[in-house]
Amino acid sequence: MTAAQHPAATHHLPWFLSGPGESDVLLTFTTIVVIATVFGLGVVFFRLHSLPERLGHKKLQFEIVAVLGLLSLLTHVHAFWVAGLLLALIDLPDFQTPLKRIATSLEKLSHSEAPAPASTLPPSPPTPEAGA
Repeated sequence: MTAAQHPAATHHLPWFLSGPGESDVLLTFTTIVVIATVFGLGVVFFRLHSLPERLGHKKLQFEIVAVLGLLSLLTHVHAFWVAGLLLALIDLPDFQTPLKRIATSLEKLSHSEAPAPASTLPPSPPTPEAGA
């Protein structure tokens, strides 16, 4: 016994309609595209978010830039990210290295060693009290 098709029914169905018992190809494709898009946008977001840290990696202010980036990630305050980006783009001068070199050179010129710790110094003589 064959079932007769209704006269108003179409004879051709679109490709995205699946038959009974078949898997839905359009739903599967859409699910894969949505998951890939979410992961892709997450990767782009985190790459953009780490831009200040990557720019300020070899600079003196790296720790400050990293803390500002972490604060902006956890608090969603974009001013921290902008401040970190601006701080990463600025080159701060290194004052510590020349001062250390000057101190080392002065030690060599004076032929002195580092000062002895306070515990090895002899006690100072007592001072007379005024008015006694």
